[in-house]
Amino acid sequence: MHLIAESMRRIIVCITAGSFVLVSCATKPTPPVPPVAVNVISVKPQKVLYYDKYPATTVALSQVDLRPQVQGYITGISFTEGDHVRKGQALYEIDRQLYQEGYDQAKANVEVAEGNLKQAQQDADRYAYLNANDAVAKQVFDHANIALLNAKNMVTSAQQSLKMAATNLNYSIISAPFDGTIGFSQVKLGNMVTVGQTILNTISTDDPMGVDFLISEKQLVNIETLKNSGQQTLDSLFTITMPNDSIYPALGKISVIDRAVDPQTGTIRVRVVFANPHYSLRPGTSCVLRIHNQETSPKLVIPAKAVVELMGEYFVYMAKDTVARNADDSTKTHPVLMAVQKKIQTGQTIAPNIIVKKGLNTGDRIVVDGVQSLHTGSIIEMAKPGEGEKQKEKEKHLPAVAEPAQRQAGKQ
Repeated sequence: MHLIAESMRRIIVCITAGSFVLVSCATKPTPPVPPVAVNVISVKPQKVLYYDKYPATTVALSQVDLRPQVQGYITGISFTEGDHVRKGQALYEIDRQLYQEGYDQAKANVEVAEGNLKQAQQDADRYAYLNANDAVAKQVFDHANIALLNAKNMVTSAQQSLKMAATNLNYSIISAPFDGTIGFSQVKLGNMVTVGQTILNTISTDDPMGVDFLISEKQLVNIETLKNSGQQTLDSLFTITMPNDSIYPALGKISVIDRAVDPQTGTIRVRVVFANPHYSLRPGTSCVLRIHNQETSPKLVIPAKAVVELMGEYFVYMAKDTVARNADDSTKTHPVLMAVQKKIQTGQTIAPNIIVKKGLNTGDRIVVDGVQSLHTGSIIEMAKPGEGEKQKEKEKHLPAVAEPAQRQAGKQ
């Protein structure tokens, strides 16, 4: 019994000692999270040069489908596909020999009709003389006059047939209706074409070239002002960015503003024309129309990398001065910098920067590096030389929870 009691005592002592160890471990304070090293700038207004951007499409000022006006087989093609053609230049030939023969026949019929008319005129004159001297029957005289009238009508009919044959002969040659660029031929030599149905080709003007884009009804007044002002000032210049991000060298000018606003979308179409002497602009090309912004007042501009996007909204992290309790003595505090997320409204992107329309004020301090490691309430500190680059390298391996605000460009 004595041995059993001694064993129980030892077990109780061990359990009690273990409990003290567990309690001691559970109450050990968690070490504080070290501040995140970031770079901070102070927001200041500045004058900026930027453009309002609109998705646009190049369009030909005139474009027409070439269709035959006579029926027959294609007997000649006298152009190179994709070339620039001149007004009146022959493009297609349709059974030219057949229509030439029809013209020659119609011309001969006119000559026959004119000969019959001459004979009928002579007969009518002769019977008129005899009738005046009562030397011919009245019926013969009347028949001579009727024959003369019929001969005249036959000449008129033959002349109309000649005109139709001449028209068909002319239509057997399809010519360019204006200067422009011709596309791929839809027919080949020997193909049968039907009047008004078969599309032979498409030709479109190429100099100047139009650029169509849509604006909201709120922007209509500004565009009309630009059009009516003569567009001579710098603020009214129009340029376009090509699909390869190059800037087209020529400047544009407003040509047409559509007659009405689309009630479904609240937008209206505007056309700007650009000189195209080298035919480098082709109809249907997607581009970006840039309109030099007329606002001259200073804007708040921040680095675009400081902006994060969450659920379609845009935010920055502001650096706020605050205090925190000391880890060793909770009754004492010390000053710290805290990151606070702030919603903003972005404007136009300008190279690596972006305009802030709402949400920030002059003098606000924002974090420009290290934003991927932050959340509201994060303790931050100014990065020492070299730490900013280390933080950038670290962020490359973090999951992308936001994307730069450059996508706001043009969403005005």
